[in-house]
Parts: sequence; structure tokens; C-alpha cells
Amino acid sequence: MRRPIRAGVIGCGSVAEKYIPHLQRLNSPRPRVEIAITCDIRPGQREIVRDRYGIEAFTTDAREVIESPAIDLVLVLTSMPEHASLARSALEAGKHVLVEKPMAMTLDEAAGLVELARSSPGYLVCAPHVVLSKTYQAMWRRVHRGDIGQVYSARGFYGWSGPWWGPFYYEPGGGAMFDLGVYNVTTLTGLLGPARRIVAFSGIAIPERVVDGRTVPVRTDDNAQLLLDFGDARFAAVTTGFTMQQYNVPGIELYGATGTLQMIGEDWAPRGYELWQNSEGCWRTYADDGWPWTDGIRHLVECIERGEPPLVTPEHAYHVLDIMLKSMESGRTGRALPIDSTFDPVRFDDASLLGAGAHLVHDARRPS
Repeated sequence: MRRPIRAGVIGCGSVAEKYIPHLQRLNSPRPRVEIAITCDIRPGQREIVRDRYGIEAFTTDAREVIESPAIDLVLVLTSMPEHASLARSALEAGKHVLVEKPMAMTLDEAAGLVELARSSPGYLVCAPHVVLSKTYQAMWRRVHRGDIGQVYSARGFYGWSGPWWGPFYYEPGGGAMFDLGVYNVTTLTGLLGPARRIVAFSGIAIPERVVDGRTVPVRTDDNAQLLLDFGDARFAAVTTGFTMQQYNVPGIELYGATGTLQMIGEDWAPRGYELWQNSEGCWRTYADDGWPWTDGIRHLVECIERGEPPLVTPEHAYHVLDIMLKSMESGRTGRALPIDSTFDPVRFDDASLLGAGAHLVHDARRPS
């Protein structure tokens, strides 16, 4: 039996509260991962991590995690501006790396990570990991085997009223696009392929927020509408922002020549999908039993154990960052901008369609 993978977690805030339990659950029925050390710039997190998760080793210096010869895998779960530098240092040290979204703040930083990952002995997995959900993979298969015909139009939707903690969400390097829109852009480009052009409206809708009990100025965009051009008159819209109280719409919609696919729930927490086909004349509902947005760590651990490259690729994350940065530029300039980057979407030709016994719902607006 191989020894457990030894992991170090950098950043012990709200995101780590999801990843650390996920890592610990991987140890049933056999030990697979040991969280050897955690790290946070706030010394007070030591007691929280120890009391909540039983992890004793703690440091405020990320170098102690990255440079330790005992560590195989580094999770970068810090605030967004630190992602690229920490991920780069860990890759240069030969570690496997999971970095939360976005992978970097600039395309130059991201390009360096992509290039480094190609030569590093460690794997690089960049959040979000939406392509790993059963719902996404089933929808990918439906699209690419032609179940709704050629997809002409699509939409992604994700927002809420915004964090009341962490001022960095409202500072340059934060914002709704990097925190929320990244999911929809990742999903739509995974399903439809690389985008070629973008035009967007993006700006600051609410100039002040109350964060951690004090009023702070909003210095990065909190509201955005994107229009993506995939070529051949195939378009997708993305609505995102820290400007929404509640909504009840599909997270992802795909409109094809002969049918429609709608995701149930959102792409970071999908619950299945609905399929309309003109030939059937009814909606079919395919349920998923849930998927955790931290699942990239399970996938990365399995890839390390098997010696297989991850399905979640840095090239896809780079393309998504390219789109997000261009969306903000387009919002400032009012111009449509080309997307120069590209990637090869991962295929799911053998994915489960989530069961044959789908629930049928007829459209009352159409004759029986």
C-alpha cells in the first residue's frame, strides 16, 4: 500500500472550511491524504483549525509549506491576488497544486503558470472544476451527440447580493466576475468550445458596501452582462453580479435547432437538467444527486494516485481568465474585443445521461 499523499493548505478562511472536510472524507475506507500542515497569515486561525479539524501543525509563512520536502500537494485557498505567486512557487518546488479561482490576476501571470505546468513534475488544477460534475458531463454528451441539434444560443446566470466579509472582494483583483461569472464562463466554453469575441457592459453599481462591520468603497466591477461570440452566429450571454437578491432560473441554458437543455440549479451546485426535444414534444427531467464544488481535490488526488493528468486543464483556466479580463476592458471602452487564446475542451463521450427513467412534463402550451 502506498503512503498517503501529504498535503499543505495555504489559506484557512471560508473556502478552506469546504476543502479541508472534503480532504478528510477521502480517507474512508483507507488513508489516502494526510493534511500535514495548514497556513494562514492570521495567527488566530491556528486554534480554529486545530479545534475544528484536529490539525496541529500550523504556520503563518507559506514558504514553510511550499519548501517542505515532506509535502506532495499544496492547496492555494488565499485571497485572489496571491493565487498566481503561490501556485508558481509550489510548482517550482515540484508540488502538485490546486489553486482556487481565478488562477491569476493577469494574463502574463497565467501564461507563466500554464508554461510551468507543462514542465513541472506536479499537476496544476485550477478552480472552478465544473467539468467534473455528472450534470455537466451529461449535458456535454447531449450537445455533442446532437440531441438538441446545433446550439445557436446559450445563457449563464449566477449572482447574489455580495459578501459582507473580506474587503478584497470589492478591491481590484476581486469583483463579481472573478468570484461568480468565472463559473458560467468555464461551463459555457467547456460545452461550446473556445469563444472568439466578447462585448460586455461591466461597472460598479453599488459604490459602497458594509464589510466586516465597516463601510468600504467598491473599487472593482460588481455588475456585468457579457455577450460571447463562438463563431458561425453562435452566441452566449452571461449575467453576473453582487447585485441580485434572489432568482429562480436555470444556471445554464442551451438553445439548439431541435431542442433545449436547461441545467437544474447552478453549475457550481447542479441538480440535473431538463431536456426538450421537438420530436418528443415534452420536457424530460434528469436528476443528479448533488455535486460539491470542491470536487477538484478528489479528482487531483485520484490523478496523483494513478499517475494520470487531470481533466481540468490550466489552458482552459487561462482562456476563461482572458475572457474575464476582456469583459472588464470592453465594459470600460464600449468595444467588442477578440479573444486570442484557445484550448481543447475535454470530451465526455461516454458520460452517463443520468438515468433512463426520466420524469416527463408535457408543455401545456402545445397540443397533445
